[in-house]
Amino acid sequence: MRFCPRLIFDASAVTYLCLFLSVFLSQLIFEKDGVNLHTNAKRSNQDTAIPGFIRIVERAGIPALEWSPLEDKGRCAPAVLYSKKDGEGGEEDTNFDPGYEPDWAVISNVKKEREQVLVKDSGQWAFSLPLSELHSIRRTRFSLGRNFLVLTSRGGHPLPPLHFHRGGTRELLGALQRYIVLDQSPVDGRLYLAYPHDSGALSQSFDKLQLFDDGGADLVSRFIHDPYATTFGGFSKVTNFFRAAIRPPDAPFNARSAQNLPFQPDDEPGFELITCGVALGPKPEVTRGTPLDKWEEFLDAEGRVKNPDRVRELVFRGGIKPSQRKEVWKFLLGFYPWSSTAQERQDIIRVKTDEYFRMKVQWKSVSEEQEMRNSLLRGYRNLIERDVNRTDRHNTFFSGNDNPGLTLLHDVLMTYCMYNFDLGYVQGMSDLLAPILFVTQNEVESFWCLTGFMELLHQNFEESQEAMKQQLNQLSILLKALDPELFDFLDSQDSGSLCFCFRWLLIWFKREFSFEDILILWEALWTRLPCENFHLLIACSILESQRGELIGSDHDFNTILKHINELTMKLDLLEIIQRAEGIYLQMIQCKELPQTVQQVLGLYVSSSSEDDSPDNSETQKTYLLLLKTHTEGTWTVTVVQRKGASLSLVCPIAFGFCSFNSSL
Repeated sequence: MRFCPRLIFDASAVTYLCLFLSVFLSQLIFEKDGVNLHTNAKRSNQDTAIPGFIRIVERAGIPALEWSPLEDKGRCAPAVLYSKKDGEGGEEDTNFDPGYEPDWAVISNVKKEREQVLVKDSGQWAFSLPLSELHSIRRTRFSLGRNFLVLTSRGGHPLPPLHFHRGGTRELLGALQRYIVLDQSPVDGRLYLAYPHDSGALSQSFDKLQLFDDGGADLVSRFIHDPYATTFGGFSKVTNFFRAAIRPPDAPFNARSAQNLPFQPDDEPGFELITCGVALGPKPEVTRGTPLDKWEEFLDAEGRVKNPDRVRELVFRGGIKPSQRKEVWKFLLGFYPWSSTAQERQDIIRVKTDEYFRMKVQWKSVSEEQEMRNSLLRGYRNLIERDVNRTDRHNTFFSGNDNPGLTLLHDVLMTYCMYNFDLGYVQGMSDLLAPILFVTQNEVESFWCLTGFMELLHQNFEESQEAMKQQLNQLSILLKALDPELFDFLDSQDSGSLCFCFRWLLIWFKREFSFEDILILWEALWTRLPCENFHLLIACSILESQRGELIGSDHDFNTILKHINELTMKLDLLEIIQRAEGIYLQMIQCKELPQTVQQVLGLYVSSSSEDDSPDNSETQKTYLLLLKTHTEGTWTVTVVQRKGASLSLVCPIAFGFCSFNSSL
């Protein structure tokens, strides 16, 4: 009998042997650190970004894309596999949600304590995805200023979003193309579809696609009689082919939902709509008027404002004389109703004064011992004292030490914390109050004017910052329509989120213009003319003024941010306002203005009753848009009809000043 020796290994020896063989047979192709994986701990105040590194590794000739946290860099392979389809082994987190809403700490350090939410250990988020299992790569954004890559496996499972904190996405995509073909989706510029190099999906000939079902003379005959239908009927099949390719694996195909296109009754069956942008036409020239003066002439015998619309138009067109600002601002900010008499305004001052000092006493009467047990109030006070000492100190009203203007600034902000417990004080609110206090030079009046201003902007300071995200999204919609080339350039440099405009929108350009200019800009914006969200058109105007400096340059994300920040105090306000109004006129005169742009500007508001109407497709609504002509005192009213999402100019009528009902 021949003796056959047997080798006996314990479990640890087998583990180390497998690890040794894995290292010996693997080859590192690409590696990049500074790649943060973002979990979905939406309701946690913990940091959800896990720093790590990404790499492409060949093991036994099989390439894979892997991410591991920094603490695991010494390991050979991540422990958790997201790559396999059902029934092929490996572990998958079926509860993973790729959504991402970070707990931004941009505007306030004072927060109520929350219940802590446990997050998985960082090592459990590691993954290894064989490139043969990669279905697509999407560039996307879930928050301000951050671009992410989201990988989706052929099983239809998205992996956690990856943020390249130090750049490197282009290098990664270049390395991946050594093994796979990355083809940009024809209907989504941020989606890249992954195919093996030998894939037949992209090598199908036109014959296999059967662009023209019939051949020979019948094809020639149909082409002669209707070349348009014959040619584009075939091309529509190419569109359908790519749509089938980009839909999630195993998902039902719906030609309409692929592009989220609403059904139009006049669409030709069998054809797909291709949107190539909208030609806005020339930008009208706009001139500024003279500042509003002689306020008494706008009041009747009892002190009522005779024509509020006329006042707002004059303020928007030319601003207000400095000597008249104190009175007019109180109307613009809602402290005085436009219909109030002089006697009623005196009563308002008396009531509001009593109310203000009752709230002021509340925080004034809190002892130091009480405040030690009130972390929220103590935090607000610390923030206010810090911000007051650095707000507009170059202005003589706030300069120097022991300045009474600083005391008023502090007291009004502390009282606002008593007025609005939910919001309290948030960094940036001192910037909003300082110009108001400078103009009114009255503690009570400045407080109530601030509350009116905050009615417009309070959502900017809410902790969720949903309003700021929405405004940046609306700004991108406007910029895409106004200047697609500029937007595409910014997007190509990871600046398409327009995060560098965050400060502009948060405090309405307070740090971008001089103190004197900001008084003119704010009073124009307070009129709410000529449309909703005119401040977004101001932002578009600034960006458009810089297109020559940006496009064609060597700017990247960092230098774009630097360039925008260096615009502070270098912008011509009057030119910016005129350009912004010209953009508005340019857009509303476009007959095919996209519905999303109309919604941002307040030109189109869908209602539930309209949507539920059985003859909704035939419904038309008429809007009256007031447009100022170049002749002083003359207006042009343009009647605009909407059918679906399209606008059509019906008739311009010129006459003297008038008002209109916005509910028409």
